[in-house]
Amino acid sequence: MRRRTLLAAALAAPVVARAQSPRSLTYVPYVDLAILDPMLNTASQTRTHGYMVYDTLYGVDAQYNVRPQMVEGHVAEDDFRVWTLTLREGLRFHDGSPVLARDVVASIKRWGAKDEFGESLLEETAELAAVSDRVLRFRMKAPFTLVPDALGKIAPTMPAIMPERLALTDPRKAVAEIVGSGPFRFVAGERIAGARVVYERFADYVPRAEPASMTAGGKAVKLDRVVWQTIPDSATAAGALLNGEVQWWDTVPPDLIAMLRKDKRVRVEIKDQTGVMPVLRFNSLHKPFDAAAIRRAVLGAVDQASFMAAFSSDDSVWRAPVGAFTPGTPMGNDEGLVARRGKPDLDAAKRAIAAAGYDGARVVVMNPTDHPVNTVMAQMAGDLLGRLGMNVDLVSMDAGTMFQRRGNRGPVDKGGWSIFPSMVNGMDVFDPAVSFLARGNGEGAWFGWPTSPRMETLRREWFEARQVGERQRICREIQAQVWADAPYVPLGQIVLPTAFRADVGGIVEGFPKFWGVGRG
Repeated sequence: MRRRTLLAAALAAPVVARAQSPRSLTYVPYVDLAILDPMLNTASQTRTHGYMVYDTLYGVDAQYNVRPQMVEGHVAEDDFRVWTLTLREGLRFHDGSPVLARDVVASIKRWGAKDEFGESLLEETAELAAVSDRVLRFRMKAPFTLVPDALGKIAPTMPAIMPERLALTDPRKAVAEIVGSGPFRFVAGERIAGARVVYERFADYVPRAEPASMTAGGKAVKLDRVVWQTIPDSATAAGALLNGEVQWWDTVPPDLIAMLRKDKRVRVEIKDQTGVMPVLRFNSLHKPFDAAAIRRAVLGAVDQASFMAAFSSDDSVWRAPVGAFTPGTPMGNDEGLVARRGKPDLDAAKRAIAAAGYDGARVVVMNPTDHPVNTVMAQMAGDLLGRLGMNVDLVSMDAGTMFQRRGNRGPVDKGGWSIFPSMVNGMDVFDPAVSFLARGNGEGAWFGWPTSPRMETLRREWFEARQVGERQRICREIQAQVWADAPYVPLGQIVLPTAFRADVGGIVEGFPKFWGVGRG
């Protein structure tokens, strides 16, 4: 009843100014764009913003092939030890300056200090230098076949190219200006934090002469202006879309999908098949989850389908079970998934936890109550752990507090934690190069800090493999190692639709992108 009341109110009262021109579009993001520098945040809205403003050397098409984007082409020599990349002619930044090879070199080094794949690329690089204004060269320490893959990856941190003067900024600090060479220009003067972000077409952008596909191809711009309007309440966002006050809504929650699909003024479609992947992350440093046997027992007790059904009873918007890599992508596989189907034996899991030496240690489950998906996952986890005989402390907080607390490496009595829910994009676990979840590098790992020499060895073998089939075989081994080490618990995959007015066309597959989009 409350949902219907909110929706009726939203339909009755405009919340944003109606777009005045068919060459303007108002878009409602999933959440507000809080961080503008793509090097400082892996959130999906920062990535979407990044691809509007910045361009990348390579792109990825809808079939997950890597294709040249800012580069005209490349030459790999000496058994992939030397890579020479040539930039396209006429590339310019939004401040009017030309894109030069030295800008690219500085940008790659800044990105490589923050990104998993970028870090691996630079570790394998003996020298990276600008040979001329349009040519840069990598000299590798050993044969390395994945240079284009690294420089065209989508997530979690896009390899954005920016002017050298900005790329020399400490990668731990935000750049002073948002200046890229992408198809849209960020209008800093019109931003209202928490409410609005504005972009304008970059007149000097020259798209490639080929069809657009995901982040590859010709990024031809049909809109003069794009406004991101933050509308936190989903019923209000739905009303604004139906009234034509906004033209595109990023993500439709399950309880509004059927209602919007009945209205001929809008279209509801799934554009991003990679979706998001909810997980539970263990703290591998402290009791009780410093014991791999206890982590394995909990992982084995998780029924992914039950967790997903708690999010939504509409099983068309989720998939379970899933493994370590995104289903439907080249490295996705079914290793160990047969054992994840059906109801797990909780009594056996409880006995395994006791046999592993669990001594009643307090288990702090962080519960971000303002995150609609993660709070459900946390509550489900707390209930399950309690049924497994563990001493559960479900600690409620806002998501911002959880993001800060998860960096605490101390025990629970020193402000630490035991387990927390997270939701990563499907492209964040696309392959071993980008996945920060399937790592075992201890103190250098993502929050939770698991140690697994075998996992790191397999990752290294994946980089060294030259054939797709060999990489796929190694990914099956990595997935098996995830089940053995249990650094985290995959909970499923959520694939929600986007919604837009019927007169909006040209939306490219994948996460929201605004080139090729037009109205009328």
